[in-house]
Amino acid sequence: MKEISKLMNYRSDVRVVDATLRDGGLVNDFRFSDEFVRDLYLSNIKAGVDYMEFGYRADKEMFKVEDFGPCKFCDDEYIRSIVGENHTDLKIAIMADVGRCNYKQDIVERENSPVDLIRVATYLHQIPTAVDMIEDAKKKGYEVTCNIMAISNAQEGDLKVALDIIGQSPVDVFYIVDSFGALYPEQLARIANLYLEAADKYGKKVGIHAHNNQQLAFANTIEAVGDGVDWLDATYSSMGRGAGNCAMELLLGFLKNPKYNVYPVFQFIEKHMEKLREEGAVWGYDLQYLLTGLFNQHPRTAIQFTKDKRKDFSEFYKEIISQE
Repeated sequence: MKEISKLMNYRSDVRVVDATLRDGGLVNDFRFSDEFVRDLYLSNIKAGVDYMEFGYRADKEMFKVEDFGPCKFCDDEYIRSIVGENHTDLKIAIMADVGRCNYKQDIVERENSPVDLIRVATYLHQIPTAVDMIEDAKKKGYEVTCNIMAISNAQEGDLKVALDIIGQSPVDVFYIVDSFGALYPEQLARIANLYLEAADKYGKKVGIHAHNNQQLAFANTIEAVGDGVDWLDATYSSMGRGAGNCAMELLLGFLKNPKYNVYPVFQFIEKHMEKLREEGAVWGYDLQYLLTGLFNQHPRTAIQFTKDKRKDFSEFYKEIISQE
């Protein structure tokens, strides 16, 4: 059990990261209106959110520009069209996926960009390239996180080796990423301890990015807070791939830091999020996502189940267990 003081007090080191455009963009191919993005930016400022992730910096030679909205590529010019020179306390982030980003060419010097933070997303087998991306971004003047994905499938020994390698890089934050929404709070606590030991050794911070397949994204996030994890990802109305993420309205409602204000989040949700659903965007907890979370599988089969408008959950259960 967490000491009550760890849940009722606040730490000044906590940073809240809004991932609505990036993770939520996986739901609707990043087709957000400029009004939506601008209102989200203003709401984050009013709510006291620390970082706003605008999307991916994807390689345009790998992905067709016409197939996606602008937040798939997050050109600096596009970001400036929303934030100008961003003379606010809110910092701007983008995600760079290992193997899906031409980082040497498409990520310019920090002094020439509105972006403050590069979030390098990697799988364990891609760690050497991730380190090169981290070093490249740091040399260019950015803050950098390393988001190690799909850790619920990782061996503890492999994670320790990866954290040692990344710890020797100039990265600022190690991120715990429960990509499949498979972790329970007790497991999260053990993983957080592993990350925090490495962070203490190398002088880094630790973050958490949770998915809601088992309706535990918020629970796992506040578990992480109590364990000493400082960087917390959330999305408005829990919008994100498949089952979605930790809901921003839940997280800001929980955090006791007076710098955060949940009211602007409610205002934004009222104006925009239900409209997105009415326009056909689909996300959130459902039985198909529960099943992939329970069996620690990538949600791609559940996403396809949803796209096909299937309702035969028991048949899907049999399909899932046949893959075990």
